[in-house]
Amino acid sequence: MSLTYTAGSLVAARGREWVVLPESAADMLVLRPLGGSEDDIAAVFPSFEEVRPAEFAPPSPSDLGDQRAAGLLRTALRIGFRSGAGPFRSLASIAVEPRAYQLVPLLMALRQRTVRLLISDDVGIGKTIEAGLIAKELLAQGEATRLAVLCSPSLAEQWQGELREKFGIDAELVLASTASRLERGLELGQSLFDKHPYTIISTDFIKSTRHREDFLRHCPDLVIVDEAHSCVAADDATQGGASSASNQLRYELLRKVSADADRHLLLLTATPHSGKESAFRNLLGLVRPELATLDLESPAGRAKLAEHFVARKRADVRTYLTKEDGLTDDSLAERTAFPSDRWTKDEPYKLTPAYRALLDDAIAYARDRVAEAGEQGKREARIAWWSVIALLRSMVSSPAAAAQTLKTRSESAVARTAHEADLLGASVAADSADNDRLEGMDVAPGAAESEEAGARLLELASRAAQLVGPAEDAKLKALTRHLKGLIAEGYHPIVFCRYIPTATYLAEQLDGKLGKKTKIAAVTGTLSPQQRLERIEQLAAEAGEAGDPAARRVLIATDCLSEGVNLQHHFDAVVHYDLAWNPTRHDQREGRVDRYGQKRDQVRVITMYGEDNGIDGKVLEVLFKKHRQIKKDLGISVSVPDETASGVTDAVVEWLLLHGRQGSQESLFDMEDGHQESFDRIEREWSSAAEREKTSRSKYAQRAIHPEEVAREVAAVRAALGGAEEVRGFALEALRDLDALVRDPRDGTGDFTAQAGGTPAGLRDALAATLGNRLVEENREIPFRTTPAIARGEAALVRTDPAIGAIASYVLDSALDVKAVGPRPARRCGVVTTDAVTTRTTLLLVRYRFHLTLPSRTGERQVVAEDARLLAFEGMPSRARWLDDDAAAALLAARAVANTHEQSAHNAISRALDGLGDLAAHLTEYGTNLAAELDASHRRVRKANEEIVRGLKVVPQEPADVLGVYVYLPPVAPAASTVSGAEA
Repeated sequence: MSLTYTAGSLVAARGREWVVLPESAADMLVLRPLGGSEDDIAAVFPSFEEVRPAEFAPPSPSDLGDQRAAGLLRTALRIGFRSGAGPFRSLASIAVEPRAYQLVPLLMALRQRTVRLLISDDVGIGKTIEAGLIAKELLAQGEATRLAVLCSPSLAEQWQGELREKFGIDAELVLASTASRLERGLELGQSLFDKHPYTIISTDFIKSTRHREDFLRHCPDLVIVDEAHSCVAADDATQGGASSASNQLRYELLRKVSADADRHLLLLTATPHSGKESAFRNLLGLVRPELATLDLESPAGRAKLAEHFVARKRADVRTYLTKEDGLTDDSLAERTAFPSDRWTKDEPYKLTPAYRALLDDAIAYARDRVAEAGEQGKREARIAWWSVIALLRSMVSSPAAAAQTLKTRSESAVARTAHEADLLGASVAADSADNDRLEGMDVAPGAAESEEAGARLLELASRAAQLVGPAEDAKLKALTRHLKGLIAEGYHPIVFCRYIPTATYLAEQLDGKLGKKTKIAAVTGTLSPQQRLERIEQLAAEAGEAGDPAARRVLIATDCLSEGVNLQHHFDAVVHYDLAWNPTRHDQREGRVDRYGQKRDQVRVITMYGEDNGIDGKVLEVLFKKHRQIKKDLGISVSVPDETASGVTDAVVEWLLLHGRQGSQESLFDMEDGHQESFDRIEREWSSAAEREKTSRSKYAQRAIHPEEVAREVAAVRAALGGAEEVRGFALEALRDLDALVRDPRDGTGDFTAQAGGTPAGLRDALAATLGNRLVEENREIPFRTTPAIARGEAALVRTDPAIGAIASYVLDSALDVKAVGPRPARRCGVVTTDAVTTRTTLLLVRYRFHLTLPSRTGERQVVAEDARLLAFEGMPSRARWLDDDAAAALLAARAVANTHEQSAHNAISRALDGLGDLAAHLTEYGTNLAAELDASHRRVRKANEEIVRGLKVVPQEPADVLGVYVYLPPVAPAASTVSGAEA
């Protein structure tokens, strides 16, 4: 007759010990190896295989370790945990240690039956991490089974990398370029979104009717929408442009997605308001329909919104969990290393006489074309207008861009109506704040409208081509000077251009001009998103990122990199070579480097402008200075409404055509010809948008989660899982003890290398399986990096990295096996003589197992989880005086001050082991209290939703496993001795 085993109990089978999981039945046991991961789960049939009850054997007094044995064993044990017993099931299985403030959206999510959140933290705070935490937790709890991320094509690969590297979610890219390949692998009648449970879908792909309807029919139960502000349009949107039409299409899609009240939905945007109340209300309506009509002037309305909306500036989270946040002390204080400020400087340049003559002739041509087209009809006038803007923008960008534009036909020339001309022209000539089609936007636009105009334009193009190089291109000469200054001060700058020909031209002209140790690369829209990332990594490697400290790197880029790609790890300065016609585009560029993870406290920003080209000075005066003042007043950027920016630039071009460059010194606010009223209106609209954003930020600041609640959960997570420094220290010590050749440069990065050729065969085999056979067999250096973004053959210093897991498993297994051959860094016993104690003190490393019943909207789930705790007492086991948790943990840092006699050590540890029976009652009581704390933590995190916690149970599995026993003895004072006179 076979025995019945309860979930959480220990059994012995197949030569090892296992934990019985809740999925077991009488005729089939589902088992996880003791200390193993979810990947090692196996099914065993007691009718065919021997299964017997098992007890965890006590340590052996003859197997003593040194002063580090307890810490190494504890960390090895904790690294093996992949699902904690606390309310956050996923934190043990992710490769990132979230900041405390990043747990706020997660806490908000866990208090909702169906998660609906608008996460609007400032640029660079970490909205992707916050969304990833929520997604991983919902999937781990079984609250969600499938995931879709909707984002622009340029962000798709970054999302894929973040989810895979940091959260272990392997999502399939569903783009216009991948759809055909993915669809070929489908079975008859199967949907793309059914076959792939985790997808990242580009908004371009989902626009087509067929794909949109297929997505809606098979939409996952968890959807994340990035840049959500681009998915709504204001009710009063009258421009009718391509951007508004795209917004409306996406808005209709998301309305249908959000209509399912049981679907989890996360909306991410740094600019939720954007100055338009109706667009903000539409965005709130996607979260919950009732929020769209909520009275946000009332305290009750704002409190309701706070349950679903989080919006914080950097200043709100730069220091967090301090006494200023209402905590009693600063013990959990967290200071996030955002750059403190941006050092910003506007640098003018003046055209050379030859370039000035070319520009004057181009303006004269533009004036003639606009006047001539105005007499031909509205369609012709609009085509001419956009051709002129393309010509002037390219002319002030670079001679290379000018030559290309002058020889290329205008995009709007094929338009059949004036409205169509505006749609075609604006898409390539304007710098929309909400432009979701950055792909292809850096192609030099065309200026030629007809064959008749060709000769004049070709003559200008020929003259432009002769102006390349620093002799006639004063802008290039000024850039070279600015870059040399930045490089001399140790900076690694990015130079942003508007057009591909300009970026290519700069890369060619700067090559070899910035010093022998400076490497230069160009990244433009001619490369795919993946190729762009590869080129950036190649540049970093060539510039000796981990080698020569004098090496520098300079990246020349178009706006294909102004969104999506995080560059703070490689670059720390931005040069705006081409002035964008919307300040929001500059914010996007600067945000690539000015974000969390930037090592520089101050990011340098240089904005170049032509003080005598008739365009840049006026755009800078009206748009940028106003934008900077609003940012200074509010502490955040307020997007410039597109119609405001286009209104300014239209007026600038009109003024230029009327007055030429000679009028360039006159203030735009002194304009006549009816422009003054236009600028007054623009000023009023922008100030109004800024005031609404200011009101929005103060009214809707996140107040649903008090910092004290966050502090409590942060303390619990750190106590259960440890931190990044613990993992790094463990890997260093363990590898050294296992006879690896370790090189720690101590260069501030935390990175180190190890050669595993001298380590035990079992560890070499495990590392070879994760890092590659040749790397281990040829005894090459294995880089261990503090970042989770690693290349093949490298290891990340995070608990979930397979190489770290292999080291931890070997340390744990060798500690449990007293017959193991070779070095054993951790042992289950130790005796240390130390001045850290004044009386005999014993430290216990105890593993507790808990049987959890976790209710959810999909039904109850039975889970077995593990936790490792340190308990310490003074005196003998029969009269133990128990210490608190902090005092027990402090013993790990105790260091030996004298050798302990072998026999004395054996006697001390034997007495401790013999007395374990006297400690059983306290260990059981501690486990019961710990279960009660865990139960309270689950209920506390989900306190706003009684339905979620109804039926919650946390039951400790007895008995607890005593993994380690370590005795700390105070040093014996030397006995007084009498010295004879002779000896004296």
